[in-house]
Amino acid sequence: MIGSALAGELLKRNYDVIVLTRSPEKYLNTSRLRYAKWDIDKQTIDGDAVTKSDYIVHLAAEGVADKRWTPKRKRQIAQSRIDGCALLVKCLQENVNNVRAVISASGIGWYGWQHNSQEPFEETDPAAEDFLGTTCRQWEASIDPVTSLGKRLVKFRTGIVLSKEGGAIKEFKKPLRFGIATILGNGKQVMSWIHIDDLIRLYIFAIETDRINGVYNAVAPHPATNKKLIIQLARTMRGKFYVPIFVPSFILKIVVGELSIEVLKSATVSCKKIKREGFTFLYPSLASALHHVK
Repeated sequence: MIGSALAGELLKRNYDVIVLTRSPEKYLNTSRLRYAKWDIDKQTIDGDAVTKSDYIVHLAAEGVADKRWTPKRKRQIAQSRIDGCALLVKCLQENVNNVRAVISASGIGWYGWQHNSQEPFEETDPAAEDFLGTTCRQWEASIDPVTSLGKRLVKFRTGIVLSKEGGAIKEFKKPLRFGIATILGNGKQVMSWIHIDDLIRLYIFAIETDRINGVYNAVAPHPATNKKLIIQLARTMRGKFYVPIFVPSFILKIVVGELSIEVLKSATVSCKKIKREGFTFLYPSLASALHHVK
């Protein structure tokens, strides 16, 4: 979802784009967009794609919330991130190239459960000791070696991405088609989100701004509780014609298992660092963001 949107915007801005994929034969190359083969499992990559690039944007990873967290699924989530970074690092080490910067995805899963008295999470806060915290720490560490190769490295810890093309909003919309606004748990957990257009602009900002370096939180300025997000989405989609229903925590635990920890976790994450660099948000408020993804 994010990669497709980013590629489209880069092409609009007259960049040439190479997309790494396991099956390049499925796609049609054009003069400014082509597809190159890589395979994370086999640790193989078309080195020519890297040597011809000025910037690498790494987004590839198994979806965290796509399936129930079995031990096998958790390994897939972690290894897809770690092994993908390791493959890029290896290719940069082994091939002469002119890559100026690497921009890599990470997630606000880095941060643990937030207590009521706690200040918003900032980039200097340590990783949580839970599954996602550990995974994000290993994920970020696996791309860090590019700095020893003289490459500028930017890592974006991304919140919940609001897009009408998929992700969380797609799932939230399903019961709303029947007029049901499903609030998860007590609905008080804070969700740090970002509109996909702002996320794409962040990646391009990182490409085009040489001073951008290190870790940044990719979240909008105004996080919202789950209840506020769901009710705002319901009003945007259905006006007054909806019924709010709370889904108890124990039901979530039965249905999605360990993943329910993340669904119910509260995390207020700060975007002050990226704003200090001069980035401005097109969709700073939840109302404006949801209006464009309804």
